[in-house]
Amino acid sequence: MPYAVTVIFDLKPGTQDAFMPHIIRNARRSLYDEPGCQQFDVCTDPSQPDTVFLYELYDDLAAFEAHQQTPHYLETGPKIADMVAKKTLNTFELVHR
Repeated sequence: MPYAVTVIFDLKPGTQDAFMPHIIRNARRSLYDEPGCQQFDVCTDPSQPDTVFLYELYDDLAAFEAHQQTPHYLETGPKIADMVAKKTLNTFELVHR
């Protein structure tokens, strides 16, 4: 059953340039290294430079849980922690297609 994840990072002002390479690397590694990761989009709105939105799609909950144990995921957290003011994570299971 497809499993969607959204994350909104509210960044500390002026940190987007330092933040983006880390989150983009995590997204790319997720797509290339994780067979259960089907989509990993990193999105921004130029009018809101301190907000970054992620949309991730996994085969199922188990694939998302596996993602959270990967080296690239575990390495990213400490690298971005000082740049993040707030992180909001939401998860969704497909009900109907």
